[in-house]
Amino acid sequence: MNVIGHFVDGKRVAGTSGRTKDIFNPNTGQVQSQVSMATPAELDAAVASSEKAQIAWANTNPQKRSRILFAYKQLVEANMDDLAAMLSSEHGKVLADSRGDVIRGVDVIEFACGIPHGQKGEHTYGAGPEIDVYSMRKPLGVVAGITPFNFPAMIPMWMFGMAIATGNACILKPSEKDPSVPMRLAELFVEAGGPIGLLQCINGDKEIVDAICDHPTIKAVSFVGSSDIAQYVYARATANGKRAQCMGGAKNHGIIMPDANMDQAVKDILGAAFGSAGERCMALPVVVPVGEGTAERFLEKMLPAIEAMKVGVSEDPEADYGPVVTGVHKESIKAQVTKAVEEGADLLVDGRDFSLQGYEDGFFIGPSLLDNVTADMETYQDEIFGPVLQIVRANSFEEALKLPSEHQYGNGVAIFTQNGRAAREFADRVEVGMVGINVPIPVPVAYHSFGGWKRSAFGDANQYGMEGLRFYTKVKTVTQRWPEGETEDSAFIIPTF
Repeated sequence: MNVIGHFVDGKRVAGTSGRTKDIFNPNTGQVQSQVSMATPAELDAAVASSEKAQIAWANTNPQKRSRILFAYKQLVEANMDDLAAMLSSEHGKVLADSRGDVIRGVDVIEFACGIPHGQKGEHTYGAGPEIDVYSMRKPLGVVAGITPFNFPAMIPMWMFGMAIATGNACILKPSEKDPSVPMRLAELFVEAGGPIGLLQCINGDKEIVDAICDHPTIKAVSFVGSSDIAQYVYARATANGKRAQCMGGAKNHGIIMPDANMDQAVKDILGAAFGSAGERCMALPVVVPVGEGTAERFLEKMLPAIEAMKVGVSEDPEADYGPVVTGVHKESIKAQVTKAVEEGADLLVDGRDFSLQGYEDGFFIGPSLLDNVTADMETYQDEIFGPVLQIVRANSFEEALKLPSEHQYGNGVAIFTQNGRAAREFADRVEVGMVGINVPIPVPVAYHSFGGWKRSAFGDANQYGMEGLRFYTKVKTVTQRWPEGETEDSAFIIPTF
C-alpha cells in the first residue's frame, strides 16, 4: 500500500516513525493509502532546512518573490483538474466544489503577487529638524500552518501564500485525512522556481502539533480547525512566545425577513447548507425565518428543493454533493440528528439511512431538515458539520438578531431582505465577524480578510489580505539624521521635535 511521507528539501521523503494513519476513499469507504506520522526529530530537520532557506529568501527583493509566486499561480491553474480529482478522492467533494477549493486558494496567491506594494512600509520626511522617520515590515522567520480536512487546497494557500510573499519560510502540517493535495502544492512551488526548503510539508497528528507549538525556531502558528483545538493551539503557542491566529468552529445563521425574495433565499440556503455535505466552517446550517408566515413559505419551497437534490459520487457531474470525509464523521452526524429529535425538534427530512446504490460502503448521508429547533438545544449550540439544516423560528427582527449575537460561535451570518435599512442595522449590530446581505456564504475576497468572533477565532489577526501581511511581519522603525559639522551637546531629556 502507498504510504505518503513528507515533503522536505524539495522532495518527497519517507517517514521514519513507523506510525501511520489510514486515508479513505469516501466514495467507496475503502482505505486507499496511508500517511506517516512525523516525529519531533523530523520536524527539527525540516525547520533547520527552512531556517537556512528563509535567510536568503528574506533578502530577495519583493519583485523577484512576486515573480515566483506568479509563476506558481500559473502552475497551480495548469494543474487544476489533477488537483481537483486528487482532492475529491480523499475528501469526497464533488469535482466542481474541489475546483472551487483550489480557485479560492489561488485568489490569495494572486493577491500575494502584489507584495512589492503591500510591504512598502511608511516614510515621513522632515519629522523633526533634518530628521526623517521610516518604517519597514520585516519577516518573522520560520512560521507554521496547521490546516483542516475540509479545504485541503484553499486554506494551505491562505497561509503559505502570505507567509512566503512577506519573506518567511513555512512549515505546513495538513490534515492527516487528506494530505495529498497539500503535498502536491508544495511540490508545485519548487517546480515554479521556489527555493528548496522554503515550503515544506510535515504530516502528523497531535504529537507534531505540540512540537510545532513548542519549537523555539517557529515564530508564528496559523491554525484552522475545531474551536476546542484552536483554543488549545492558541494557548500553547502563545505560552511559548509565538504569534498565533487560530480559527475555530461555527454555527452560521441565515435570517429570512418577511420581505425576502423567497425563491432566491431558498436556492441560496440550499447550496449553503448542503454543499460540500455541510463540511464548511462557513456553511449555513441554521435558518431563522422571521414570522410564522415566513417560516411556512420557506418550508413550502425548501421541502421540494431538498427532495430534488442528488447525492452522488464525487465524479458525478450531476451530484449536488458527495460523501462525508470518514465513516466516523458520518456516524457522528447521524447521532446529532437523533439527538436533535430527542431534544424535541421535528425531523421533516431524514437523511440518516441514505444509501447510494453500488456504493453502499461509501460515507454517504442524505440531507436532513429539522424544524422547531430552540436555542436551548445542545444540537443547536454545537457544530454538526454535515448536511443538516435546522430551523429556529423567530417572531421579530430583534429576536432573530439575538440568536447569532448570543451564540458561542461568531464566524458568519447572512440576512435575506429587500429592506436596505434593516440590512444596514443588522450588519451594524450583529455580534458576528463576517456578514452576508443576500449573500449566503460571505467569505471575503482575497484582498479583504477572513475571521470570526467569539469561539470562532482566537488571536487578534485575521487570515489573508492586509491582515495576513501584518500577521507574518514585524515593524521596524528608523529615525535618522545626517548632521553637518559638530553636533550639539547630548541632551539628558527625551528628544522632542
